[in-house]
Amino acid sequence: MPDYNIYDLARHTSGKLYYGSDAAIRHLSIDSRRIFSAEDTAFFAIEGEHHDGHDYIPGLWKKGVRNFVVSRLPDKLNVYSGANFVKVPSALSALQQFAAYHRNQYEYPVIGITGSNGKTIVKEWIHHVLEDQYKIVRSPKSYNSQIGVPLSVWSMNKDYNLGVFEAGISQPNEMYRLENIIRPDIGIFTNIGEAHQENFRDIRQKIDEKLQLFEESEALIYCKDHEQIHKRIKVSDQLKDKQLVSWSLEGDSDLNIDNIIRGDTHTTIEGEYNERNVKIVIPYLDRGSVENAIHIWLLMLHLGIDDELIQQKMADLPVIAMRLEMKKGINHCTIINDSYNSDLGSLDIALNMLNQQNQHQKKTLILSDILQSGREERDLYNEVADRVQRNKVDRLIGIGEDIYENQDCFELPKSFYSSTEQFMAVLPEQNFRNEAILLKGSRKFHFEKISHALEEKMHQTLLEIDLDAMVSNLNYFRSKLNIGTRIMAMVKAFSYGSGTYEIANMLQYP
Repeated sequence: MPDYNIYDLARHTSGKLYYGSDAAIRHLSIDSRRIFSAEDTAFFAIEGEHHDGHDYIPGLWKKGVRNFVVSRLPDKLNVYSGANFVKVPSALSALQQFAAYHRNQYEYPVIGITGSNGKTIVKEWIHHVLEDQYKIVRSPKSYNSQIGVPLSVWSMNKDYNLGVFEAGISQPNEMYRLENIIRPDIGIFTNIGEAHQENFRDIRQKIDEKLQLFEESEALIYCKDHEQIHKRIKVSDQLKDKQLVSWSLEGDSDLNIDNIIRGDTHTTIEGEYNERNVKIVIPYLDRGSVENAIHIWLLMLHLGIDDELIQQKMADLPVIAMRLEMKKGINHCTIINDSYNSDLGSLDIALNMLNQQNQHQKKTLILSDILQSGREERDLYNEVADRVQRNKVDRLIGIGEDIYENQDCFELPKSFYSSTEQFMAVLPEQNFRNEAILLKGSRKFHFEKISHALEEKMHQTLLEIDLDAMVSNLNYFRSKLNIGTRIMAMVKAFSYGSGTYEIANMLQYP
């Protein structure tokens, strides 16, 4: 566990300390609802679009929090007796600076991952395949933002010997901050898509921005078949001296993929690495999982992991319950839930998975607006319609004002709704039966509501307590005791859900 004090916090954030008392700093928080150890937590009062952390200081002080990083001091400082305030120009920048300082205390290697899709899955699979060789600290969930990365890196301590962190950006000039915090020794660039494209001048600018994560790395793993990524890497002055470790379906790379053979439940991938034939089998069929798995495979080869162990680990890659989850649905349907983001690249991956399922012939796509593509709306939805048609989707349900306005682009059975709430209002009338349903939506549309409504409902479990049998058991044990021996029964944890009053009353008066 990190062990700093309030003076360290002020010094390494270039803040001015308004001192109340000595304090250790072991936990960082930006969420007033998640305070686990008030006395040694530093709360960063970040000002966001919808919330201002300064508003929560009075309540946090009442809960026992005594260390605050603020961009403005409270009006009545003397009210907060015993509290420390570190005043900085920006609480977010201070959080990043302190996390960067913390990162610099550790010399063990760190793997940094970026790209448009697959970051979290690649990170979790790295943990799976390397957990026997390393003690790994990694980003929780998909903590890859300007706030998530420093909170992830804060988890580093001397008990680990490998870090794995993902980094995502949505604006120019963001990645250099994350690079300063993560400072990866090995980089993985998964792929590039159109997510957040509207915030960048063009795809080259976005790739260059993401490549900043690897400017101090020793090695960079990527797929040469992503032509735009490969071109930007080759012209980058910052990467010219790096060890570039690539894979390709077309040859002339470190790992040349010769065959991808899909069976009913597994995919066999054959290739050549360092002039020797290599092979893995993975329990996935879709294109996105195959690409993610090859990134992991190449990393293991680069690290010198034994081929037999590689094959064992890759054959057992776990399902990452976050995106592209497959669940049983109502009326014998199958739900493929990818309600995290929506861009053309991830839509291709999701449609590919929809095609790989073989339980149902009928395929339905529930699709939200595609946000931040940077594309002219009409061209965008014409391209979406082309992909929907090529993947032989039988029915489309569009949700969002943009797709609603462009519904005439689609030539298949279809219906459109301006919002998720509008669709939910008519969902009971929809005839979902014996079909595969792909939910593909941006987070703001809250498709988890649709997923919950369409998932198969399990029957409620009933627990029946036989009080007569319990009395019989009590009398049996009493019969084994000497006459006059008293019995004390302990009723704990609400009788484990079986009824505190009923159980206690029965044991007192059997």
